Parts: sequence; C-alpha cells; structure tokens
Amino acid sequence: MRLLAFDGRMGASGDMLLGALVAAGADPSVLSPVEDALDVTYRVHEVDKNGILATKVDVLLAEADGGDPRGEGHGDDHRHQPEPEDGTGDERDEGDRDDGDDVDAGHSHQHQYRRHDRARGESAPDHTHSHDDSHAEGHDHSHDHDHDHSHDHDHDHSHDHDHDHTHAEGHGPHRTYPEVVDLVESMDLPAGVVADATAIFRVLGEAEAEVHGTDLDATHFHEVGADDAIADVVGVCLLLDDLDVDRVVTAPVAVGGGEAEMSHGTYPVPAPAVVNITAAADWSVRGGPVESELLTPTGAAILAHLAEGVESLPSMSVESSGYGAGGRDFSDHPNVLRAVVGDGGSRLVRDDISVLETNLDDATPEVLGGLQETLKDAGARDVTIVPTTMKKSRPGHLVKVVVRPEDAERVAYRLAVETGTLGIREHGAGHRWTARREFETATLDVDGDDYEVSVKVGSDADGVVYDRSAEYDDALAVANETGLPVREVMRRAVNAVASEASD
Repeated sequence: MRLLAFDGRMGASGDMLLGALVAAGADPSVLSPVEDALDVTYRVHEVDKNGILATKVDVLLAEADGGDPRGEGHGDDHRHQPEPEDGTGDERDEGDRDDGDDVDAGHSHQHQYRRHDRARGESAPDHTHSHDDSHAEGHDHSHDHDHDHSHDHDHDHSHDHDHDHTHAEGHGPHRTYPEVVDLVESMDLPAGVVADATAIFRVLGEAEAEVHGTDLDATHFHEVGADDAIADVVGVCLLLDDLDVDRVVTAPVAVGGGEAEMSHGTYPVPAPAVVNITAAADWSVRGGPVESELLTPTGAAILAHLAEGVESLPSMSVESSGYGAGGRDFSDHPNVLRAVVGDGGSRLVRDDISVLETNLDDATPEVLGGLQETLKDAGARDVTIVPTTMKKSRPGHLVKVVVRPEDAERVAYRLAVETGTLGIREHGAGHRWTARREFETATLDVDGDDYEVSVKVGSDADGVVYDRSAEYDDALAVANETGLPVREVMRRAVNAVASEASD
C-alpha cells in the first residue's frame, strides 16, 4: 500500500501543501491545466527555513510573469514584489494562505525539483536554475542549467532585464460555490481530481455558510474563491493524483495562536471557518507552537477531505520525503510542512488508542443503556459492557471504552458523571488494526415504493471488500413501514449493494 503521511506540527496551508507534494516527488508539470484555465502560473523554488531546505510554490499572475516559474525558461521582464508583511492576507475569507514570501532587493534563489520514486522505478529530470539578482539597472544575470538526461547541455547566458513577479492572491472574481464547481469542471482534469477538488470546495463552502448563517449555494467565497485559491486546491489534487498513493494520513495539525486579521475583522486563531472544518475532520488539532495563524481554511479543507488522522508517523518503508515552505520565519521552529511517501505495508489501518475501564455494581439498566450514545458523543470510538460478578457475589458490569489518547480525559470524565464511578483505569496507549469503512446506500423496492438503507462496507487497503452489514436503525424504520421482518430488510440491502458492486 502506497502511503502519504503529513507532519503538520507547523500547520498547513494551500501553498505549503503544494510545496510538500512537489518536494516529495510529484511532477509540477501536471499543474499545466490550471495555468491554461486561469490567469496564473506557478513558481517553484527552494528556500531555507531554519536550516531546512524546503520547496516554496507561489501562484503568480501569468500576464505579469516574464518567464516560466517552473524552471523551463526565463523571460526578460519580471520584477519581484514582496507579499504583505503580515503574511496573512492571501487566499482567505476567514484567514488563509500561510504567510508572505519575503523578498530582498538583492538575493539569490534556486529553482530545483527532483522526483525519486523507487516503487515506480522512475527518476525525472533534475532541473537546477540559480540566479543572483542585484535589481540594479543593466545588471547581469547568469543562469546555469543542469539537466540530468541522457545528454548533457549547459546554458550560460547573460542579459539585461527586470523581474516582475506579481503574486495572484485575491485576483479574479469572488465566486459562489456553484461558480467554483463550474470552473473546476471546465478544466481539462482527470475525473478523480475534479471530484476531490469540488468536494474540498464544498467543505470550505459549508464551513463559511455556517459562519455567516447563509445557504451554501448563495455563499460567496471571498479570497478563497479567487484564482490563486482555486490554483492551490486543484493543484494539490493534481499533484496528489500524480503521486498515485493509496492512503493519506496526517499527524495532529498545529493551529497556532494569538489573533489574525481577516476580511471581517480581527479574530482569535484558529479562524472560525477552520474551527468548523476541523470539527468534521478525522484528524485532531493542537494549539501553538507559536503565536501566529498556522492552519488556514484552505489547508484545513484539503486535509479534512483527503487525510485520515494518526497520532504519529505510521510504520512504512520511506521512498521519498520533502518539505513545503510557509512564508514566515520563526526563530525556534522551521516553518515547513513535511510529506513522507512510502510503502505502508499492512492492508489494515493502524489506529492509536487507549482503553478506559471501570467496574460498576450499582448502575441501573437505564444508565447502562444510555452509555453507548453519551460516551460516543464525548469522543469514544467503541463501548462494551460486560456482565460480571463483583465481591460478595454481587452482580455487576465491566465497562470498557476505546478512545483516542487525546480524548481519554474528556471521555473518562463523562463516564464518571454518567455512572457515579469513583475510579477509572486507563491502559497505556496502544493500537488496533481496523478495516477501511465506507457507507453505501441501498435502494429497496417494496410494493412499488422505494426505501433507502445504509450499508457499511469493510475493506482492506487494497480495496478488497470482505464485509457488508446493513445499518439496523435504517432497516428497522423500513421494516416498521413495510411490515417486512428486519432481518429480511437487512438481507435485501446487503444483496443490493453487493449486486451493484459486481456490475
């Protein structure tokens, strides 16, 4: 199983995700459909972040860019303009793009990207472009190009020109969700990329609609509906498609701290839209480690749609890795997002857990019956109640609760107040192996009427299905309405999903 793992201890934004994927081996040439459809172009270059060589991807206005920022050529008129110093006013409505890209009047930088993919046995060209810009009239530029091909050729040319790179943040109309979907669907993209990109924008749109109390279709994406934000989202989906991974995971993602300036004023970090997005995500967040906005709505939405949550880097044979750069520099923390690609090995998913236990000898059936729902609402992954014999041969119950380690204290408190227990044991954090679980909807025809029943489908990492089970509550509702036995409804639902899968 080919696995992509993100380490988001310094947060995530659209441009950091782009850089991390390119650095981990994705081919930036796949981004061309976005450049063809929008008035933007991507500039890929390398920067130093506290001693870490990281890849920075900037989205620039194509009409203002005199060359090919992906390193395939250089034009004769391009001037660097620094992004806003506060580094927060790029692609967001409720706060987005990581930060500004600091540009000095005289500087040198490299455009370099390599592909290493042992699993597929490919190694793409190594393009290195170095130039030192003094930004004075009539200055001289020397561009050295080394291409690792079957033939070698060096290009050494000097010419006088200005640099004019205009960042594209906020460029283009502020679109509604349907307008963004229409634009993405009009691009020349693989079907899977279209599906992922539109799903990510739906996550963003629903989060903003909830913040503003509006309908999804009527909600305007402010900066996150502009060209550069669309280039970020669709670009990430294209690069991920190029990496051809089977599973994406992320460790807990840092949100930062303090306050951030947004289009609606000053808000505490994380931004309101980020809070809404992460509430529905499979992964967890943590505050810090700096007083700055680290997780943007675009970064959160991308990860919410694509990534499963893990507590740490899973077991894997590493094939490639890289770092995507944010704009700001922090004295004690490299501002980078790490991406690691490799063989995940196991066909089941490793899930880090803790187990809570308590013995009860005076709980009523009503209290026990409600624990499944109340504890799962508090964050429990599974709840088991086992009849047992207590001291003096009194009947009792052993309650076992599976939780994520970070949810243990909250669930333990809920267990205590619900049952009155005076002590709860926690087993040290371990893990469990779980199947991939998806829900499919079965439509049943009963006497000319259609009824829907959800069916849970269990499969391994290779997509091999080995279990299907109908949801009891759905089946019970259909049984009550039709007069069919619950068991018969469940049987028909499972057969309907299996039959559709075999077609």
